[in-house]
Amino acid sequence: MTVEPVYTAFEATAKALSLFQGVRTTRSGLENIPAEGGAVIAVNHTGYLDFIHMGLAIGAVDRKMRIMAKAELANNNVVGFLMRGCGVIPVDRTAGADAYAEAVNRLRNGELVVVYPEATISRSFEIKEFKSGAARMAIDARVPVVPVIVWGAQRMATKGQPRRLGRHHFPVTVEAGRPIESREPAGTLTDTMRTEMIAILLRVQDDFDHPPGAYWVPRRLGGTAPTPEEAADMDRRDAEERRT
Repeated sequence: MTVEPVYTAFEATAKALSLFQGVRTTRSGLENIPAEGGAVIAVNHTGYLDFIHMGLAIGAVDRKMRIMAKAELANNNVVGFLMRGCGVIPVDRTAGADAYAEAVNRLRNGELVVVYPEATISRSFEIKEFKSGAARMAIDARVPVVPVIVWGAQRMATKGQPRRLGRHHFPVTVEAGRPIESREPAGTLTDTMRTEMIAILLRVQDDFDHPPGAYWVPRRLGGTAPTPEEAADMDRRDAEERRT
């Protein structure tokens, strides 16, 4: 395996941070992540630290991830250095063809590309509607899709809520489902991915303690997170503000 010093250092730092925080991580289904060869890793998006727990799970099976992330994050010199060193695929939301082509090429070369099919953080913490890019790139590269759920990380850092990055002993679950064969049409594959991820999410939530009234708990489970409809309205307002 190629030595990647920045990736290795970042991974070690992430492990140390999780140890310091006392994160109680539960991982299951990691045998579904291919030991070799390419695959699209489709993961839900509830907070800013999802990617760390996803990366540590992939590292636990001795693999590296290539995550797709907003290109503007690289405007920060430090973040840009880390993105380049960790093989992040920058995505320009106004012109995503280059990022798509790079992701397909990485998949064909046997890498694991992590994609958020929801595109943005789900404020309701439910599974939003999916974009079709993850399915299309899996079909083009002829690789499977592995559906993954990360649950609990939203409690540490998510949209509109204070960060809780100190020592807290929060539980976080990462569960990978069985690989889905990539077949056309992309719309059907996208629907299958979303159905599988919802099923995994519900299963994970059944084994999780959700305090009544907690901001990081979906309304459906007694929390105070926005409903999917309220969250969609908030997303629309944000999009309108960015256009003005």
